Amino acid sequence: MNSTIVEVRNLVKYFPVRTGVIMGRTLGNVKAVDDISFAVSPGETFALVGESGCGKTTVANLILKLLDPTSGEIFFQGKSLKGASGAEIREYRKSVQAVLQDPYGALNPRMRVGHIIGEPLEVHGYSKSERNRRVQDALRAVGLPETSESQFPHEFSGGQRQRIGVARALTLEPTLIILDEPVSNLDVSIRSQVLNLLKDIQDERGISYILITHDLATVEHMSHRIAVMYLGKLVELAGAEEVCDDPAHPYTASLVAAATPLGRTPPWQIPIVGEVPSALQTPSGCAFHPRCAYAMPICSQVIPPLTQLPNGRRVACHLYPDHIDSIDKSAPPPAPEIEDAITQEDTSKADPL
Repeated sequence: MNSTIVEVRNLVKYFPVRTGVIMGRTLGNVKAVDDISFAVSPGETFALVGESGCGKTTVANLILKLLDPTSGEIFFQGKSLKGASGAEIREYRKSVQAVLQDPYGALNPRMRVGHIIGEPLEVHGYSKSERNRRVQDALRAVGLPETSESQFPHEFSGGQRQRIGVARALTLEPTLIILDEPVSNLDVSIRSQVLNLLKDIQDERGISYILITHDLATVEHMSHRIAVMYLGKLVELAGAEEVCDDPAHPYTASLVAAATPLGRTPPWQIPIVGEVPSALQTPSGCAFHPRCAYAMPICSQVIPPLTQLPNGRRVACHLYPDHIDSIDKSAPPPAPEIEDAITQEDTSKADPL
């Protein structure tokens, strides 16, 4: 038995940006995923979190083989996918499925639910009787009546449509399902129902999940471990409780503080300022340093490696291990230099009249 379901090693994905209509010069590369590594264990929910544009969905598309990596390797149950034959990739796609973000756009409105759920089985050559059996099993597993297979997607609510998407992912009996913002388009009142359904399915079938989201409340409820991404890089990786109760990286702390509900004091009082820099021209050194309240001179010069701390968590930050004791988490930090730079720039561009 392999100790991991899927493992990525030094995964990189760059997208070249060119000018001109037909053939123009290359401006550079968008570093969507920039040298990340992690592994997912059997029955585990592994969460990828971060702001929009940090590279989470690109990682999912690479694992789903919808994109080819610029460099790095993906291993499935200990076997590299690099150089895999067509038959091996076909088997891999049976084992790795996805539940997409939009329950409205993910289902063909012209197809009946039974056909939608059974289409993956038809593609992989299952007999009609086996398709019918698995469709019925999948509908029962997600809490929908068996009569649903004769209906069209528009006859269902948003939460029911997402259940149909989950049922479609289950028919091939995968070992890994990638959940790309599975409840972000649903009403708050039914999000917990879908999340609890996913947890029950995981407990019953031992499926591993890669959960992609920016909702820290969802992550804390669902996941076992959390990896935080910023501009294509991992900045923190630890257990879900550790990250949510005591984040180590200033960026993680800002995300946790932003998602902390009323009545609960966030562990770090760290405001986050400014916008995410362009992935085409990332800042030198630590990409987060222009927005970080604790930035030091070294932060703009040296990229911090993702190192393991004595407590087991991995953090990419120059605050560790020597400077963390000097941080007063209870007091608001000094305003970062970026605010002064923005103020000066705005003043210089003001109309003299």
